[in-house]
Amino acid sequence: MALVLLVQVGHNGQRFLLSRLLGKAHLDLEELMSLTRGVFYIHSTPSALCPHIEWAASGAFGMPVRLDWTPQPAERASYRAEYSWQGPTGTPEKVASVLSRWDRIRFEITEEPTSFSEGSRISYTPRLGLFRAQTGLTGDIVVPEGRLKAALLSDALGTKPLGVSVAELLGAPWDDELESFRYAGDGAPVRWLHQVV
Repeated sequence: MALVLLVQVGHNGQRFLLSRLLGKAHLDLEELMSLTRGVFYIHSTPSALCPHIEWAASGAFGMPVRLDWTPQPAERASYRAEYSWQGPTGTPEKVASVLSRWDRIRFEITEEPTSFSEGSRISYTPRLGLFRAQTGLTGDIVVPEGRLKAALLSDALGTKPLGVSVAELLGAPWDDELESFRYAGDGAPVRWLHQVV
C-alpha cells in the first residue's frame, strides 16, 4: 500500500493538499475517520420476525448478520438478541429507519462518539415510537439548546410542565417501558461484529 499526496488547484488558484491510500486494502481516509462502534439490542420480538430482523440488519450494516436469539422472559412468546457492531457513523439511523416501521419489536441501538462526531442512542417501542438522542463522551444524553428553549417556553405558556418536557428530552418514557426488557437480558450472549473493508 502506498500513500499518495495530491495537489489540487482551485478555481481561484488556491492549492489544496489531499492524500490518498493506494493498494488492495485501499480505505478512504474520510471513511476511516468516521468509523465507530455500538450495540444493537433487540429487546423483544415474536419468533416470526427474527429472520426478517436479521435480513434488515444485514442491509443496514452492509454485511450478513446472524443473531443469537434467546427467549425474552419479560414477554411471553418473544425473543431477544444483542449485537455489538463496528462500522460507519450513522449506522443506527439506517437500522432504525427500517425496523421502526414494524409494530411488534422493541429495540435500542447505540453509537459511540468519535473525535469527529457525537454518539447517539435510538430507542423504539410500538407504543411510544422512536426516540433519538445525541450522546457525549461519557454516554450522557446531550440536549440541544433549541429543544431546551422550547421546553422552557412550553412551561411558561402552561402547555407542558418543564419536568415532563425534560423527562421526554432525556428519553425517560422509553427507559421506563424498556427497563423490564433490559433487566431480563442480563447475562445474555453478545456477538462482536467487525466490518472488514
